Amino acid sequence: MTPSETKAIVTLSLLAAFVDGEKHERERAEIKRIAEGLSQADGVNLPTIYQDVLMKRVSLASVAGELKSAESRQLAYEMAVCMCDADGVQSEPERLFLMDVRSSLGLDASAAQFSQRAEDIAAAVPAAVAVTAATAATAATPAAPQAPDSTELDRAILNAAILNGALELLPETLSTMAIIPLQMKLVYRIGQAHGYQLDTGHIKDFLATVGVGLTSQYLEQAGRKLLGGLLGKVGGGLLGGLGKQAVSSGMSFASTYALGHVAKRYYAGGRTLSTQMLKDAFSNVVKEGQGLQTQYLPAIQERARTLDTSQVLSLVKNA
Repeated sequence: MTPSETKAIVTLSLLAAFVDGEKHERERAEIKRIAEGLSQADGVNLPTIYQDVLMKRVSLASVAGELKSAESRQLAYEMAVCMCDADGVQSEPERLFLMDVRSSLGLDASAAQFSQRAEDIAAAVPAAVAVTAATAATAATPAAPQAPDSTELDRAILNAAILNGALELLPETLSTMAIIPLQMKLVYRIGQAHGYQLDTGHIKDFLATVGVGLTSQYLEQAGRKLLGGLLGKVGGGLLGGLGKQAVSSGMSFASTYALGHVAKRYYAGGRTLSTQMLKDAFSNVVKEGQGLQTQYLPAIQERARTLDTSQVLSLVKNA
């Protein structure tokens, strides 16, 4: 893609991020931080784009006009959909915005089908939580929670980190989107193992408290792949781009590893850690995860070779 097309895709992604106007200030700050951190690509100044979007100096029509190829229009739409779904199913303003995007970009019915697949992934976590909580509520006398198997939880955390690192090696946008729901389900599983029935609101708050925004995390993950020219390269994106994508893969591995271990510490301690303690613990364990990523890179690459986009929804549902 040309630099102008890349810039247009990033701009559309940020328009999608803010379309519902309900972003918490800490998420806005995180998106700004990510935009500044990704401002290294030639011809793409993300901090400027971020300001243009917030100040409403860009329009959907102007962005659409920069997307010349069918491939760039499709990728731009997919990125916008995933930005809208990163923090949950689409709100009404997001749904209407995506309808306008499809119309402006001249996309066919297959684009709406992609949106539905993304919605299915976004809905998988609330559905799983609701079913489990409802089941627990029907128990006449809930059993006292047993002490969880620490070794088994450690294994589950490592497997989740390897899976998310592998998903980051795939070139499709939906594979990147699946990372957040899988992280949420990991936190839910750890809380449940310690006797806590969590809802999605609590899980999102936990992620935000440790410093993991949902929309901003997707922007960072997909943005690195996009600016590296790796998104959408179905033919050679996996093996041909392993070197560049290893950076994003390592981040997803480390953040998932850290979320799991901090959640384990938090719920095992009766949820008594302060906000600052959670942030500090997460930051420290991320560094530990980054150090382990090289050790587990062969396992991550091998896992990636067994994955394809058609499996993403089932992976999220069955995690």
